[in-house]
Amino acid sequence: MKLELIRHTWGTSGTWEELFPAFKSAGYDGVETPPPETADRSRIADLLAQHGLTLILQIASRGRTVEEHLDTFERNLHAACACGPRFVNAHSGRDAWSEGEAERFFARVLELEAACGIPVVHETHRGRILYNPWVTARMLERFPELKLCCDFSHWVCVSESLLDDQQDIIRLAAGRCHHLHARVGHEQGPQVSDPAAPEYATQLAAHEAWWQMVWDAQRGRGDTVSTLVPEFGPPPYAPTHPGTNTPLRDVAEVCDWMARRQKERFLHH
Repeated sequence: MKLELIRHTWGTSGTWEELFPAFKSAGYDGVETPPPETADRSRIADLLAQHGLTLILQIASRGRTVEEHLDTFERNLHAACACGPRFVNAHSGRDAWSEGEAERFFARVLELEAACGIPVVHETHRGRILYNPWVTARMLERFPELKLCCDFSHWVCVSESLLDDQQDIIRLAAGRCHHLHARVGHEQGPQVSDPAAPEYATQLAAHEAWWQMVWDAQRGRGDTVSTLVPEFGPPPYAPTHPGTNTPLRDVAEVCDWMARRQKERFLHH
């Protein structure tokens, strides 16, 4: 199995013409970004081909009701599928819904995915249906075809713990994980200031153990490629110096550090 490093465009500045060659030079194999405007589809396709980068598109459902979220999900999925990505990563639904509402949403979304013909992974994200381990476990049991993008930093923040007593659920999620967002969170927030700092060694080790579970599960399924985004974000995700809104560590450098570290770990595990 090959590990492919994917660079997100969240928080970046500059044009695709500037960013894509920089990502390639930094060792990334692809880009994760929202769907481009219709007029820009051929431009992004040409640039990806020119620099040998794969495309993952990220969409989100919006609104208050299940129907509103399904409407935006369907429109955004169609826009994404028209670009021919490897797959689509979705921020799906609302954490405030009942489980019946969540089930109604996922039942329809899986139909839309089948019609689209491009895989959709659903991110374990705060504010969304899969915001905690327990709801996620019940949704995975209810929908065997549901695929995940695992970002465990959100679960750490929501539960205010390193999930020591939730290893069975993490293993269940790992078995359904098709994409990793490798950000390190801590018990009071979704993003540490510097994952290389010694004060966050325990949090880094915990996340890396979970990512290893994902890789083991993917190898066990016979996957040939695993995709990973070192998804450290800009302020306010990134802790900042007071009064300046300047991150304590350069976010791009943190992303690149994590990408290099996980590539090395993958090669030796």
